[in-house]
Amino acid sequence: MKDLGPEYLAGREGVQLFGLLNLYLEQEQRFQPREKGLSLIEATSENDNTLCPRLRNAKVEDLRSLTNFFGSCTETFVLAVNILDRFLALMKVKPKHLSCIGVCCFLLAARIAEEECNIPSTHDVIRISQCKCTASDIKRMEKIISEKLHYELEATTALNFLHLYHTIILCHTSERKEILSLDKLEAQLKACNCRLTFSKAKPSVLALCLLNLEVETLKSIELLEILLLVKKHSKVNDTEFIYWRELVSKCLAEYSSPECCKPDLKKLVWIVSRRTAQNLHNSYYSVPELPTIPEGGCFDESER
Repeated sequence: MKDLGPEYLAGREGVQLFGLLNLYLEQEQRFQPREKGLSLIEATSENDNTLCPRLRNAKVEDLRSLTNFFGSCTETFVLAVNILDRFLALMKVKPKHLSCIGVCCFLLAARIAEEECNIPSTHDVIRISQCKCTASDIKRMEKIISEKLHYELEATTALNFLHLYHTIILCHTSERKEILSLDKLEAQLKACNCRLTFSKAKPSVLALCLLNLEVETLKSIELLEILLLVKKHSKVNDTEFIYWRELVSKCLAEYSSPECCKPDLKKLVWIVSRRTAQNLHNSYYSVPELPTIPEGGCFDESER
């Protein structure tokens, strides 16, 4: 099996695709949440004053509902989760602040990923999310998140790798292009994002695992060979790949089960009475501001 590289594709397209892949591989570690911080959250039991995995996962489900409601793209959701996890892995967050943080992550991601005409207003997001905070709370929290992440909000995520790997595979295959559905792969990635453990996986590895499982389902030898070449070029460790592939497979099996409640992929339409709409419209004015958020609440060196 020959090495996969720019010369394997036709001319300029191959150079561009593999140049972009090499750039993503260089950047991915920079935008990953701190593993020690994620592990501390994973090890936290549920109580009223600490952030546990269930609360984090529930907040990501809320983000998915928000992106569905406003018709936002998958990139907005994945980027919002990345911003959320990087912040949670860095700061000691109280559950009472989580709703405000989640809304801010959604708005920050939407301003990066969406066309200007598709970016929802802060007041609309407050009303729909019912996050019990004011516009000034949102503005203040956005500033805290941006500062703690050094204003590096536009990240290299598993979605970037998923799209790029998908493009490379389609450039090599002689099979019908539509057999490898990108929409299905994106939906599967969203399912993984809703579980804290997958935030510890390298984006390149997570994307490869999703593609590998889908290609195996299609039973295409040609696609599998191409994927193995992509894996080799990305220098993905076999042990690491097998470990995450098993976890992804288990997650997708549970997600596909009848017991799993999956959100409607269509944009939601919310029909309310005039009275209800008026109450929602006024709600954010009557909510007191959140208590001051201590900015010194970072994980100390011993915890890292």
